[in-house]
Amino acid sequence: MTATNTCIVGLTWGDEAKGKIVDILSAEHDVVVRYNGGNNAGHTVAFEGETYKLHLVPSGLFHPNVTCIIGGGLVVDPQVLLQEISDNEAKAKGLRRRLLVSDRAHTIWPWHKKIEALSEKHLGKGKIGTTLRGIGPAYADKANRVTAIRMGELLRPDHLRPKVERIVRQKNEVFTKVFGDEPLDPAAVWDEYVAYGEQLAPMIADTTAWLLRALADGKRILFEGAQGTLLDIDHGTYPYVTSSNASVAGVWPGTGVSPRVIGNILGVVKAYTTRVGEGPFPTELTGDVGDQIRKQGNEYGTTTGRPRRCGWLDTFAIRYAAAVNGLDGIVITLLDVLGGLPELKVCTGYTVDDKALEAFPSDPVALGRAKPVLEALEPWPDDISGARSFDALPAAAQAYVHRVEELVGVPVRMVSIGPDREQTIRRD
Repeated sequence: MTATNTCIVGLTWGDEAKGKIVDILSAEHDVVVRYNGGNNAGHTVAFEGETYKLHLVPSGLFHPNVTCIIGGGLVVDPQVLLQEISDNEAKAKGLRRRLLVSDRAHTIWPWHKKIEALSEKHLGKGKIGTTLRGIGPAYADKANRVTAIRMGELLRPDHLRPKVERIVRQKNEVFTKVFGDEPLDPAAVWDEYVAYGEQLAPMIADTTAWLLRALADGKRILFEGAQGTLLDIDHGTYPYVTSSNASVAGVWPGTGVSPRVIGNILGVVKAYTTRVGEGPFPTELTGDVGDQIRKQGNEYGTTTGRPRRCGWLDTFAIRYAAAVNGLDGIVITLLDVLGGLPELKVCTGYTVDDKALEAFPSDPVALGRAKPVLEALEPWPDDISGARSFDALPAAAQAYVHRVEELVGVPVRMVSIGPDREQTIRRD
């Protein structure tokens, strides 16, 4: 794989094990930059017998020569960020001097988490199924502008205090009069966040200017997406999506650099499909096979701990996501989880009322009514986690990868057969 600027993007509803792939490819880059989302993301990195779970800090943090950047497209909970830095800096040497946070990134405050929890409770069965981290309300305030606070403003406490007081007064009207809940104390909130700003001040910077200089100097940049294309606010399965552009479309607004600088776009997908929260899921398995996949894949959310819904690999949806992102290659993860299943299928298309769909539906009602067209493939009984080359995989596992390439129309560049760095097969 060419050592150039690369983007890693999820192709389904997130949880595709992108963190591992970013960690591996960080060794071939100088900079890793997260461009969307917030601490609703959960990226896992495993090496040397240890596992690390990340939510905001880019997954390249364990490479001592890599600069990690939290881009302006994120919404940042300062408390969570500081805790994550503290939890990982012993292993991620020099993290505080290698981590930059965009002064343009928007901040998550207590009122964001409070309004999200109250709204989801009020919606009842019609809820979106959010992580309750305040992500959506923070992005909503970003669009609203007058109730938004960016990271750079934490460095100006005198400016910030009257703004916080004004915003809290407005939010308290909603809490008390609409939901009948308790108001927030603006003074306590301000004191808490000024302290966060003091701790984060050395890391807050104009990261757009920094990245443009890095590109001019020939630095190799790895762009790390959170969530997945089917959760993209514009191109996903709306309204059951996240609040940012989780496809490659999020790179330029989320970092400030031109899309022309990306040389490789790699889409990451599990060997099966999962989803957390509400929303249609045509290939979902609700019986024993789905339970077996969940157990073998330890399919529980990194951020929420919620059990993930599991189903057959949906190549119809992946083909759509590949086209949206303009992929150069695919990375298949967790192929080892499929070992020992009594049967093995992939989805090649959808029907609605017995009529084949030509394109992935944009209408959530149509998607909810869609039935998967399934193709049976040969399962394999073997544990493949010890293989270190593609040829060492069972013939049925190799055939599975080849069939995915055929159905999606994009070459598979990497195959992951376990959580550790060493359990990765390159097919350059």
